[in-house]
Amino acid sequence: MRSIFISGGAQGIGREVAEKFADAGWLVGIGDVQNADWAQGDDRIVATHLDVTDAESWEKALAEFATHTGGTIDVFDNNAGIIIDGPVADADPEKVQKIVDVNVTGLTLGARAAHPYLKAAKAGQMVSMSSASAIFGQPDIAVYSATKFYVYGMTEALSLEWEKDGIRCVDVMPLWAKTKLSNVSASSISKLGVNLTAGQVADAVWRAVNPKNRYDRGRMHYGVNGTDWGFYVLRQWVPDRVARSAIKMVAG
Repeated sequence: MRSIFISGGAQGIGREVAEKFADAGWLVGIGDVQNADWAQGDDRIVATHLDVTDAESWEKALAEFATHTGGTIDVFDNNAGIIIDGPVADADPEKVQKIVDVNVTGLTLGARAAHPYLKAAKAGQMVSMSSASAIFGQPDIAVYSATKFYVYGMTEALSLEWEKDGIRCVDVMPLWAKTKLSNVSASSISKLGVNLTAGQVADAVWRAVNPKNRYDRGRMHYGVNGTDWGFYVLRQWVPDRVARSAIKMVAG
């Protein structure tokens, strides 16, 4: 039985990923500060408390899950994340610190703690939840957007650093999905709408860790639909001033 551990797996996209992989016959581990009451009694799912900002909590949660897997983890889904909105000039310093602690430090501590289990799996994979807001920095959610650029960069860096250990690193970059994360004031929501479901993002996670061909296996950054992937491709080819103007139309 293949295994996946999901941070922030008690609700939203994390829950959808957990249910999708469990339905496909995987053993699923969930780590979250919230209780996953819906998973109680399901022997396909192992739920544990996890504070992603605490290195010791990571070590404990992954070690506990590994007792059910024989000491390896096939896929680690670095999913946990939070958001704040509003102008940076008016931002609450404590909220800024919190989002960096969860989205940046938490992601890094998770990767660090998962590494030995992924390495032991021989062909382990880490999939991290980035965002379409990492394609070009977004106003109104600038701090969140910047943390997702961090995810993007960490994915690329670890794809090289961990190659010798046989670990593949990818991320998923969705537009707004219908979860609590989209309950913010951002221009891109009013202009683009919230058109994705958490289930569609979970489907993208599935595709990312189950590539169909050599081309897909070589990818590091995955979109969810044609719109977010189109923005990503466009950004790779156009000058900064053109990209800025385009993003200003949908998020400025």
